[in-house]
Amino acid sequence: MVDDYQPAQTHALDRDCTTLSRHVLQQLQSFGPEAQDLSALMSRIALAGKLIARRLSRSGLVEDALGFTGRTNVQGEEVKKMDVFANDVFISVFQQSGLVCRLASEEMEKPYYIPENCPIGRYTLLYDPIDGSSNVDINLNVGSIFAIRRQTGEDLDQAASDLLQNGHEQLAAGYILYGPTTVLVYSLGRGVHSFTLDPSLGEFILAAENIRMPEHGPNYSVNEGNFWQWEESIRDYIRYVHRHEGYSLRYSGALVGDFHRILMQGGVFLYPGTVKKPEGKLRLLYESAPLAFLMEQAGGRASTGTERLLDVVPGELHQRTPLIIGSSEDVELVESFIQERIREQTDLVAPGR
Repeated sequence: MVDDYQPAQTHALDRDCTTLSRHVLQQLQSFGPEAQDLSALMSRIALAGKLIARRLSRSGLVEDALGFTGRTNVQGEEVKKMDVFANDVFISVFQQSGLVCRLASEEMEKPYYIPENCPIGRYTLLYDPIDGSSNVDINLNVGSIFAIRRQTGEDLDQAASDLLQNGHEQLAAGYILYGPTTVLVYSLGRGVHSFTLDPSLGEFILAAENIRMPEHGPNYSVNEGNFWQWEESIRDYIRYVHRHEGYSLRYSGALVGDFHRILMQGGVFLYPGTVKKPEGKLRLLYESAPLAFLMEQAGGRASTGTERLLDVVPGELHQRTPLIIGSSEDVELVESFIQERIREQTDLVAPGR
């Protein structure tokens, strides 16, 4: 009898067995109630991702998967059929979970309450079900963004005022990227970790742990078609990267895909406000704050241009915000152009000061 038997390739086998739910429990180093809740929440999010990925992989073959519904959402944006499908998927997978009292999405004007869950459900899920849905019909990558917050309100009056807190109050955040492979990236405030869906197992398997960003990267990602709608400070930054070697423009029109490139390779993503709409386009609670949470955990920065993004307190559920996010040195460089313009404007208003 051999008492000290060790399987061959132990490390490889262990890596192959590190599923998302197991990893969450390892991160929290606990099997207590909240650790089990968060593990179950992440498993439900993963299930939603699998269902959406399956639909996307067959989108050209099934009825009512592509194109527009003919209506607009609360944001005034045309709704794609895949937006509706993905939103319904998230609702259905959490309906019987007992974990989530309400879900808030950019596709719904008010939070969706699940009354049967509310007596025991202590969490709220905020999410963008399909980010970059304009890419669906042309078979480019899209994503889902999510954040988990603790339920503190007891009312069911649709106000959800307890959600109007800064990004530091997020318990977890992440995204699912639907591309050549389906990738799930998440953080519980203990680093950023990436998982790849193995279709043969039906599981998200750990691919990269404790992702760290370089302080500077070669990529800048922005829709330069808006160049003449931006404030002069942003145009100054774009002129700067045009004149200096070592920068590459990479922009897909899907926030999750562009963010993932920046996270893995370094650089900066910009979605600034415009002269007419200084508040920008991206939603704070569903898009900007979850990604800012991840970026800071990976050693990067996230800013509105004048304020740390995680410090921003929303005034309403669907509040928008400018977003500058990426490697710390690159974000600081963009901020320096903004601050320079602010100083120039201050000097013009109060000359001689």
